[in-house]
Amino acid sequence: MEQKRPLIILTGPTAVGKTALSVLLAKKINGEIISADSIQVYRYMEIGSARVTPEEMDGVPHFLVDTLMPDEEFHVYRFQKMAKSYMKEIYGRNHIPMLVGGTGFYIQSVLYDIDFSDKEDTDDFRDSLETLAKENGSGYLHELLKQVDPVSAQQIHPNNQKRVIRALEYYRQNKAPISAHNAAERKKESPYAFRYFVLTDDRKALYDRIDKRVDAMMEQGLLDEVKKLRQMGYGRDLVSMQGIGYKQLFAYLDGETTLENAVEQIKLDTRHFAKRQLTWFRRERNTEWIDISKFNYEKEKILQYILEKLDYDRIQCG
Repeated sequence: MEQKRPLIILTGPTAVGKTALSVLLAKKINGEIISADSIQVYRYMEIGSARVTPEEMDGVPHFLVDTLMPDEEFHVYRFQKMAKSYMKEIYGRNHIPMLVGGTGFYIQSVLYDIDFSDKEDTDDFRDSLETLAKENGSGYLHELLKQVDPVSAQQIHPNNQKRVIRALEYYRQNKAPISAHNAAERKKESPYAFRYFVLTDDRKALYDRIDKRVDAMMEQGLLDEVKKLRQMGYGRDLVSMQGIGYKQLFAYLDGETTLENAVEQIKLDTRHFAKRQLTWFRRERNTEWIDISKFNYEKEKILQYILEKLDYDRIQCG
């Protein structure tokens, strides 16, 4: 039997400290990082996505960062295809790929090699659903999903129009709920010798850090970044502009709210997002949770703990 190749996953909620720790770990294990983030992949969106900077990369190769234009389509199928291509290159260098980021479905798609071969061209149907959403609101599509796939409707936030539409598309194609398909795919054995680390923290400490990070983003020029994107012709209806921070500031620029309220909404939405991320990771199998507060937030101590868990000599590429 062919020996499984190693794969490291480092994830957790937004603002928990994945970026800095992932670089430290990569330098220790000859790792190369593939970003599992739905917004950092876009150009011109540095501040709002909390994108890793060249200085923070510290020489560690990063992929799927600053790669696509804001109006390009990026979804789980494209992520999986691109990530697996980069992983092949990384293995070819006898290095270890690391999936780092907070988009759980992206991670799952690679980890269990989820089959998306049933995806077919459904542009007309998708267009009709998007029109329905514009006319009746995103909640309308969510109600349609409840009727055919209540399990998915419970798992997918009503505002996550992209995933709601995908679930409706799947039902139309297969006359079966996507939740059943995903449940079956989750039971598959991973083709990788993986370790799946989830960073977590005391909820109050995490929420405080989120609030401070949003304030820092505003000080760094997030509003100017959104204004520039707008001037470049990237409208608020783009999938990329649904990212937290961009969506709320577009509403401010369009006169729908005050700047103060927009910033407070960014903080609230980010806290809700972190909560949903933690809920997702609790459902995943074979995860190793690391409460960073137990290490007094000292990155070197957390790093040492992970290295001991990895048993480095056994996980090296052969």
